[in-house]
Amino acid sequence: MGEGPKRPATYEDLVALPEHLVGQIVDGELIVMSRPASAHGRASSRLYGELYGVFERGRGGPGGWLFIVEPELHFGQDVLVPDLAGWRRERMPEMPDVPFFTQAPDWVCEVLSPSTATLDRVRKKRIYAREGVKYVWLVDPKARTLEAYRGEGHQWVALGTHPGDQRARVEPFEELELELGRLWLSERKEP
Repeated sequence: MGEGPKRPATYEDLVALPEHLVGQIVDGELIVMSRPASAHGRASSRLYGELYGVFERGRGGPGGWLFIVEPELHFGQDVLVPDLAGWRRERMPEMPDVPFFTQAPDWVCEVLSPSTATLDRVRKKRIYAREGVKYVWLVDPKARTLEAYRGEGHQWVALGTHPGDQRARVEPFEELELELGRLWLSERKEP
């Protein structure tokens, strides 16, 4: 006997997941993963720290943004959880007290893991373009790179790949010179 067509995942499927798992619905498919490893967490938290002070608090920079870590974004039937997201204050003057967001962010950052790289690079980027997200950054702690993209219509234009420990000014946060080496775990060599 065949299984028949698979039913699309629902929000109730997400809510039913154990707390130690992260779930998303992409193209009707429930995608479940465990919490990321330390290299992923370090890159995400360090990048948030760099951007928060300058672009949300306005310390030594322009301000004008609101950031959140791992927001739940509801876009029709798709439910995505980027590692970081930011909204320009012109579009979202205050952070609402809500369990999820339906307004697309202006910027998202996905920190890549081997198990999520294809999902982040292909399927989620396509949905972000469809929803009008203006910028996507892909940070790869293993390859030690930051890739930046700007949305033009429903297409992505590559703004560049910034490797290793270099300093980079990257749209839409080009006022800040990011020290990419601060995002990575140290590479200690065994004696």
